Amino acid sequence: MTPALLAPAKVNLFLHVGPVEADGYHPLASLVAFADIGDGVAVESAERLSLTVTGPFGRVLSGDDDNLILKALRAMGRATGAGDPPVSVALDKRLPIAAGLGGGSSDAGAALKGARDLLGLTLDDAALADIAAGIGADGPMCLHARAAWAEGRGDRLTFEPRLPPLPALLVNPGVPSPTGPVYRAFDEGRGGSADRPGPPDDWSLSAVIDWLAVQRNDLEAPAVSLEPVIGETLAETARLPGVRLVRMSGSGATVFALFDTPDQADEAARRLAMTHPRWWIAPATLR
Repeated sequence: MTPALLAPAKVNLFLHVGPVEADGYHPLASLVAFADIGDGVAVESAERLSLTVTGPFGRVLSGDDDNLILKALRAMGRATGAGDPPVSVALDKRLPIAAGLGGGSSDAGAALKGARDLLGLTLDDAALADIAAGIGADGPMCLHARAAWAEGRGDRLTFEPRLPPLPALLVNPGVPSPTGPVYRAFDEGRGGSADRPGPPDDWSLSAVIDWLAVQRNDLEAPAVSLEPVIGETLAETARLPGVRLVRMSGSGATVFALFDTPDQADEAARRLAMTHPRWWIAPATLR
């Protein structure tokens, strides 16, 4: 059995969003990081392309054509002219669904890399990112899975090697927060601006957290208006000992908290789990 690849959770450390443009897309500016936790994706040789889904959040997904893994692999087959790749993919779905963590795009990115390596295809990561772009704006960033500034639709990337490891806690209250309704609520509100701030003068952990604190997620208020429990999650997480910053990731509903040390994040996870045992709570390091 081929070892499973990690499809890491994507976190928007900030997310500045501009008004919708004529093409129907919103310009954005974000700094994205990737966690050391995520879904597991295993790719094996097979007679034909197939997908099985298991894991804590697997029951709400299926292996049908709507899954981004199958869409991405079929797109790779078209790009190479070889047809659907003869592989079976097993997805261990550990991340919540519609959670603002880029889970589906990250799964697809891991599957593309796994299939390329298994089949010995001469496609580098840049070529795979072009394929991933066809499945959604998060596709290229999740294919690379590296800290990066994201602009445009989220597909214009500038990698950021200076970002330090960030001790974090990821918290999801168990409600989905689909991107479409959140953006519609954003359009009905006061809007925002896709401004990219200047980088921190100091890339130490403490200075980066201070710098992030003056940024924002323009989708947070619209998401809270649709799912008030996200606001409760933000408030509960902000009360944890040692927390330095609390913000929603992407279009929600996952909230992340940053700490000075991994031990503080671990202790915060234990405390929060005692009061909210049904929430998904996971300490992690964002890189």
